[in-house]
Amino acid sequence: MSDSATPNLPLRDFGRTSGFYGALGFSERWRDKNWMILTRGDLVLEFFPHPDLNPLTSSFSCCLRLDDLDAFYSVCKGVGLSSVGQPRIDAPKVEYWGARVGALIDLDGTLVRLIQNQLP
Repeated sequence: MSDSATPNLPLRDFGRTSGFYGALGFSERWRDKNWMILTRGDLVLEFFPHPDLNPLTSSFSCCLRLDDLDAFYSVCKGVGLSSVGQPRIDAPKVEYWGARVGALIDLDGTLVRLIQNQLP
């Protein structure tokens, strides 16, 4: 197994977060009253309770590096996420450093950067 890291993100409600990410293709791998682990292929997101989190002032974030950014963006649009409000999805664009990057803001205000994997 190769080295890896997984983001630890806040949530206000386990069920709502599981449902939100479940619609995007993630499945619960573990859940108890203090922790939840969601997976989608090789992607892993871990969550901890933060019931007093204000999603409008949250500064939590992480990056998902994706082999097919466009397919994941299509899934997000397909479940009804729009580019306004919260949660929301921002379309991928080429950043100044050359990579295509989109963004997802989840129910709890976490910024999830969506980065297209580049060929070596």
